[in-house]
Amino acid sequence: MDSTTAQVQALDAAEKLFYGRGIQSVGMDDIRSASGVSLKRLYQLFPAKEQLVEAYLERRDVRWRGQLAAHVERQADPEQRLLAVFAWLEEWFGETDFRGCAWINSYGELGARSERVAEQVRAHKQAFRDYLGSLVTAAELPDALAGQLYLLAEGAMVTAGITGSTRPAAEAREAARALLAAR
Repeated sequence: MDSTTAQVQALDAAEKLFYGRGIQSVGMDDIRSASGVSLKRLYQLFPAKEQLVEAYLERRDVRWRGQLAAHVERQADPEQRLLAVFAWLEEWFGETDFRGCAWINSYGELGARSERVAEQVRAHKQAFRDYLGSLVTAAELPDALAGQLYLLAEGAMVTAGITGSTRPAAEAREAARALLAAR
C-alpha cells in the first residue's frame, strides 16, 4: 500500500472514530483495525496521535467549508445567502451521524492540553467567521452583523450537538432573519 492510500485510509478511519466516539476514547490500535493500515505504518505517517487529530481536523475543515459554500452559492440574492447558512446547518444537524461540531468537541477534549489542536480549532472558527463576514460585505450590510450571525450559528451548533435536534438551526435562522429586517 502506497503512502497516499495508507494516509487516506487512516484519515477516513480516524474521522469516523474520532467524530463518532471522541478522540480520547480511540487509540491508535483502533485506527489500525478500522483502516487496515499497520501500526508501524500509522506511526510512520503520524508519529503522534496528536498529529493524526490535527490532520483529521484540517481535512474535515476543507470539506465542511466547501460543502457550506456550495450550498450558500446556490442563492443569487446576497441576503438570502446569509439565511442559507442556517438552512445548511439544519441539513447538517439532521444527518444520522451528526455528533455536534467536530472542532468544539475536539477543543473540549484536548484544547487545554494540545496547542496544535487548539490552533486547528481557532483557525477553523476564524475561517467560518471570515466567511460570514464576506457574505455580510457582499450583501452590503454593517460589519457588526457578521459577529452576531457567527454567534447565532455557533450557538446553534452547540445546542444541536447537545439536543440532537435540528431545531436550533431553524431558531437561529429566524433570529438572523429578524436581524436582517432590523438593519
